[in-house]
Formats: sequence, structure tokens, C-alpha cells
Amino acid sequence: MTKDKQALVAPPALERTHLSWLGSRYQGKVRDTYQRDGLRVLVATDRLSAFDRVLTTVPGKGQILTHMASYWFDRTRHIVPNHVVAVPDPCVMVGREVSIIPIEVIVRGFLAGSAWRDYRSGKATSGVEFPAGMREFEQLREPVVTPSTKEVLGKHDQPISEAEIVRQGVVSAKVWDEVRSNALELFALAARELSARGLLFVDTKYEFGLLDGKVILADEIHTLDSSRFWLADSYERNIVSGNSPEMLDKEPIRRWLLARGFSGEGDVPSIPDEYRAELAQHYVRSCERITGRPCELNMEEPNVRIDRSLRSYFGVSTTA
Repeated sequence: MTKDKQALVAPPALERTHLSWLGSRYQGKVRDTYQRDGLRVLVATDRLSAFDRVLTTVPGKGQILTHMASYWFDRTRHIVPNHVVAVPDPCVMVGREVSIIPIEVIVRGFLAGSAWRDYRSGKATSGVEFPAGMREFEQLREPVVTPSTKEVLGKHDQPISEAEIVRQGVVSAKVWDEVRSNALELFALAARELSARGLLFVDTKYEFGLLDGKVILADEIHTLDSSRFWLADSYERNIVSGNSPEMLDKEPIRRWLLARGFSGEGDVPSIPDEYRAELAQHYVRSCERITGRPCELNMEEPNVRIDRSLRSYFGVSTTA
């Protein structure tokens, strides 16, 4: 086996969990969620989603998402409290039960992705109009918030303006101001830290909830599923020459799909195993660059390991 082939070794893919002893399972695009003892158990599977559709699996992806989210939750708890209680397994976070605000709080520092596609077609993004004459991938004068609704699995999230969030009574103006302020401060902290590692923090999304009337950061933070990251040293050169920035995020799979005529509607193109393996290594390398920490994957069969980890955490025997 060649060195390149060895680099593609990955753990068995985790498509879904089977933890009936925990209770009923709610399946999101990527996470399987259970509730027990007043806590929410979030298992990051290896499912890969894009354009609000589940496409395939990327082996080890759930471990990488959990590794990254855990890192950033620890780094940002001084800005806003978060839901995390424990990380009992490489794929699992146990969190406090919060009342989720049904809004994806998207913060953008560059004109890219869906915002660029809106801009190119002459549309505002969540009520935000960007200046005339901008180019794709161009940095904004300052980060902006472009929220979207948080829809159920199978439906597309929809852009919504900040004014409309308050007008519809999704949250009060006071709560939204706090959510907005927290989101911008979280983004600023990560942008500074990533800049020191030679990276540009392009955009991200946050989810917040309420617990005892207080705003709590929930779900995930600054992962490859929720954020875009580019290499800084080649950014200007690529933009001037009309090329895309070097990306450490999920945008390459979106572009792979768009090149095959898929943007969320119709049948999902077949994704070869070789490309899935390449994506797995892309996730590992990106995680290490973004967090500055090694990202070693546990190679054990994931369902067996997760069941054992959670039974140990909750003190439940294997006969239960």
C-alpha cells in the first residue's frame, strides 16, 4: 500500500445511532438527539449535508465536528454561557436542555456562498444590501448578521431580516440585541485567533436558546459544517487572478455538487467512495489547522463505542 493510500484510512462511518435505551431519537441533518435526565444528548454522526439535503457519509466527520465544537465552546464561554455539560465520547456532547430560538444567526465577514449568489442575482440577503461593484470573495467593511429561519429536516431554511424577527415576535428586541451582540463578539474572537494561524474567518452560523430567561449558546460552534475558513497567504493572489481562495471548509463539496447541476432539488448525484475518503482527510487536516491541535480519530466501531460511553456516563448497565 502506498503512502497516499495509507493516508485514506478512516474509521467505520456512523450513519445513524441505535440507542433505544436513551429514549426516542430525533434525527437532524447531521446529529441524532436524545433526552435523558433533563439533559440533551447530541451525537454527531458522519452524515454530510449540503443545500439542506443529506448526501452521504464522511468517515470520522462526527468526531471532527465534536472535537472542533468542544474546543471553541471552551474558548468562548467567557463571552456567553453555552449548553455543554460533558463530552463523554469523541462523537457526543451532553448539554443542558434549552429553549432553542428558531433562527440561524449567520455572521459574514466576506461576500461568499449564498450571499454572493443573492448579490449576483440582484437580491438582498436577509434584508442586507451589499455595496455595488463588489467581487465574489471580497471582504466586507465589517461583519454583518444575515439570519435565516431554522426549518425542519427536508425543508430549506429561509432568509429573514432582523427587523422581521422582532416584528413576528420570534424573540423580543432586547433578546435579539443580546443574541446579535454575542454573535458578533464570538465571530471577532475567532477571527483574531484564526488570523494568528494564517486563516481568514469567512462566515459562520450560531444557534442560541433561552434557559431561565438567559441567552445560551447551543448546538455547535465554528465547525467545518457551520463555518467557512480560507488560507490567508494565498487569498490576495487568488482573488487577483480570478481563482477561488484555498478553502478549509465544506464549500468544496457544495461546488462539486453545483458543477453537477445539483443545488438542493432533485436527485443527489452519486458521490464516489474515493471522493468521500478525500473529504475525510480534508476534514482532519482542516480541523488541525483551525484548532492548532492534533485531531486523532478513534478507529473503533462507532455505535459500539458510543453505546458503551453513554452507558458509563449515565450509569446504565448493558442489560437495561
